[in-house]
Amino acid sequence: MNIRPIKTKNDYERALKRIESLMDALPDTPEGDELDILATLVEAYEDRHFPIESPDPVAAIEFRMDQLGLTRKDLVPYIGSRHKVSEVLNHKRDLSLSMIRRLHSGLKIPLENLVGDRA
Repeated sequence: MNIRPIKTKNDYERALKRIESLMDALPDTPEGDELDILATLVEAYEDRHFPIESPDPVAAIEFRMDQLGLTRKDLVPYIGSRHKVSEVLNHKRDLSLSMIRRLHSGLKIPLENLVGDRA
């Protein structure tokens, strides 16, 4: 087992290839331990080099609307008036805490998607 830090794209690709070869390793074996360590190193590299941005709250709402076949009018109970719905969907008004709560409980949109970059 020759484990080194993942510093370059080549190191990353080499680690992925090694992980693939270790996928059948049993826990509590040298190979299983190597798999755990490499997976941790790869995760750290990916977090640093391929960060995932928070989703846009409006995109999350629109996605759920599409899934459920909802119209803007259907959002009034969760957001408020048609005017507020329009402002939110056009990025002219931020979601309030009460809107977030109603959208989460009523439409089952995950809180982390509704909060967006404010977290």
